[in-house]
Amino acid sequence: MPELPEVETIVRALRDGGRGGAPVLGCTFSGAEMRWARTLAEPSPAAFAARLTGQRIEAVDRRAKFLWLHLTHDALLIHLRMSGDLRVDAAAAPPEPHDRALLLLDNGLRIAFNDTRKFGRLWLTAEPQRVLAHLGPEPLNDDFTPAALHQRLTARRRQLKPLLLDQSVIAGLGNIYTDEALHRAGLHPLRSSQSLSMDEAAALWAGIRAVLQEGIDRNGASIDWVYRGGDFQNSFRVHLRAGQPCLACGAPVERAVIGQRSSYFCPHCQPQE
Repeated sequence: MPELPEVETIVRALRDGGRGGAPVLGCTFSGAEMRWARTLAEPSPAAFAARLTGQRIEAVDRRAKFLWLHLTHDALLIHLRMSGDLRVDAAAAPPEPHDRALLLLDNGLRIAFNDTRKFGRLWLTAEPQRVLAHLGPEPLNDDFTPAALHQRLTARRRQLKPLLLDQSVIAGLGNIYTDEALHRAGLHPLRSSQSLSMDEAAALWAGIRAVLQEGIDRNGASIDWVYRGGDFQNSFRVHLRAGQPCLACGAPVERAVIGQRSSYFCPHCQPQE
């Protein structure tokens, strides 16, 4: 579930403190306990612990939905997938039931990777771009312009909703923020990407950036047990609001399964052309 705003919130908490934990920027890893070996995409658990130990956290960053810890020699990449979360707590505290990796720090703290569904992954690598090479542009960066979005959309003949979820097209969008951005832009999720005019692409560009920034400002959306601490869910216009009145026009919000994902939209504000 964690999308760009939720991951950005976790990044800021690791860097500056927050979400109930202390900052870890500048700390040095003193060891690692892998409680479920398949959490590691690479390297092996033994190599991971040996390489991680002694490396300092030089910076904490994000690329799409990946957390990126810049270390002394390597990059530690973390993808939360469906149910992953990170905590910073005391190294001596009892692990929680779904903690898959405990990364020990030299100041008596640890970073705990908790993942109920076991889909999340960690990479420790000297070549982070090899893992991240498939990702599209960052939607909040200056080089992501309405013209750039229009070009990416019209170069493909796909339904809008699945296309926007494709991380190789735009990095960081997921189900929540795609629904909300399409509503703001007045675009139906089944609309063909190739049919969008420049003005429609500009409206979608503005919608994407607006919902992502509001999501970050509100520390993400907490809609179930997966992610904690956000309140963007209190500002949803269509997502999870099937049968409720559209906040723009009053028509009932509809739900449809598109690309095996639940999609929410207003049939009046987002006509299917």
